[in-house]
Amino acid sequence: MFLRAKTRKKDGKEHRYWSVVENRRVAGGRVVQRHVLYLGEINSSQELAWRKSIDVLEDGESAPRTYSLFPEDRCEGLLPDESIVRLKLKAMRLQRPRQWGACWLALTLWQALDLDVFWAERLPVSRKGTRWDLVLFVLAAYRLIAPGSEWRLHREWYGRTALADLLGADEALADPHVLYGCHDRLLAHKEALFTHLTGRWRDLFNVSFEVLLYDLTSTYFETDVERGPEDLRQFGYSRDKRGDCRQVVIALIVTPEGFPLSYEVLAGNTADSTTLSDLLDRIERRYGRANRIWVMDRGIPTEESLAKMRAIGASYLVGTPKGRLTKLEQGFLEQPWARVREGVQVKRLATDEDVYVLAQSDARIDKERGMRRKRLRRYVDRLQALQSQALTRDQLLMKLGAAKHEAGRAAGLVHLTIPKASIRTASLEFKLDRAKLRQVRRREGRYLLRTNLGAQEPERLWTFYIQLTEVEQAFKELKHDLAVRPIFHHSEDRIEAHIFVAFLAYCLQVTLKANLRPLASGITPREVIAKFKTMQMVDVHLPTTDGRELTLSRYTQPEAEHRMLLDQLRLSLPSQPPPKITAAPARQTTAELAL
Repeated sequence: MFLRAKTRKKDGKEHRYWSVVENRRVAGGRVVQRHVLYLGEINSSQELAWRKSIDVLEDGESAPRTYSLFPEDRCEGLLPDESIVRLKLKAMRLQRPRQWGACWLALTLWQALDLDVFWAERLPVSRKGTRWDLVLFVLAAYRLIAPGSEWRLHREWYGRTALADLLGADEALADPHVLYGCHDRLLAHKEALFTHLTGRWRDLFNVSFEVLLYDLTSTYFETDVERGPEDLRQFGYSRDKRGDCRQVVIALIVTPEGFPLSYEVLAGNTADSTTLSDLLDRIERRYGRANRIWVMDRGIPTEESLAKMRAIGASYLVGTPKGRLTKLEQGFLEQPWARVREGVQVKRLATDEDVYVLAQSDARIDKERGMRRKRLRRYVDRLQALQSQALTRDQLLMKLGAAKHEAGRAAGLVHLTIPKASIRTASLEFKLDRAKLRQVRRREGRYLLRTNLGAQEPERLWTFYIQLTEVEQAFKELKHDLAVRPIFHHSEDRIEAHIFVAFLAYCLQVTLKANLRPLASGITPREVIAKFKTMQMVDVHLPTTDGRELTLSRYTQPEAEHRMLLDQLRLSLPSQPPPKITAAPARQTTAELAL
């Protein structure tokens, strides 16, 4: 194996992307290269660490050794001894292949966050002997590795994994009544979990909580029945483009590194601007009062909530609608641009109340301008097509409404002259509003920020704001990797418990991501989990000459990519389970089978 780099030029700069590659000899004596692991862009120290891991693996490969096996007919010279077991090697069987590696990795992450201890104290064993803490781990591991419904977990997934071997439990953990019963026991410990996780993030990764990122998303329900006004499931603005489905809103707080601190489940018709005030009170009660910096997108803060933040001594950096730029445009014209990085410039303007930062991105200009041109061209083409059609006024208005909806904001750049109601044959005239177009062109690729951090440099403020991509990435992973949507539960408590389990699974994933971040930028948690999924466990059954059976449960030996990841993550595989000798299973006779 070796490291291979590919060079790519982007935005005038040269980037090198690294991968671990292995040579393999195939038929005909040819050598082909197998892609083992994508690393992305890595620095020189990371490159050296990966090269050392490869060297250790290659040097550690021992030469093949030959062993002699002695079956039951080759033991003539041995003295009789009860400890000697004669095996029928010809009758050896391999049974129950099941997924082991990813389950073991999930358990390792669970224990790294001390969640095994946390939940063992709060979810005691039931009178029937149900280990609710283990049931919760099964739910979280399922959501992390192969998310789906609880019924699928019970019907097929649990039996295809080695979770029973890792946990020392049986399939009773995956009984559907047990799974749903676990959901009913979780929400009472929500606040305690947030406090526990805050301490673990600090201990494991030295995370500070001076800057907090806050944003909202929504998740929908496929089925719908009539709901009352007090129900969480309501119609509202859908970020998933599913306005036909009821939904709930999820408010999430994360650190700039992506570590989640808290979340809340709100009614689906909750307006973004009404969520901040209550959440501020909860955070103050939970973590105490401190001069934190809150970073939020536009639409969330209101003037009242910003005033409240100033009153309690909190700092904020929020996006601001472009409409406010009209009032501040003259003041910004007098300020110089400051270069933050290649293709990004900022301006700073201080007012009596707050400081405003105007940011401009060349890449964003190209993107927004291309989108606007595409939509405007389609809209104009559609208007020209309507001019050539013989339509009544009502028919014309219906088609114009559809065209405007598809064009979005680009429709506002065209001035329409619609015929009066008395005219039966529709005639349509339109012209481009060039003054508005010039204004839109000037503001493309620009966004306005507002803050009460007057002493901070505009470059640092822009860096704070761009970290909002971390909370957007958290929503992406919750929805795509962990499949939090759609929700099929019916009761509100189980809806919240479903999101609670997804939150736990995201905590495991972000822990793995934090461990991978210093190793290489291109490795993702999903890729690592997919690699470890290939490690299987099988049961080796060896009948003995005295009618018993020796059972060896063995996980497959790690391949080269597994050993590299284990070395880089500083993880050690556990010992193989001890062998078991049991009475041979009773065999049914032909007569019994006929009955």
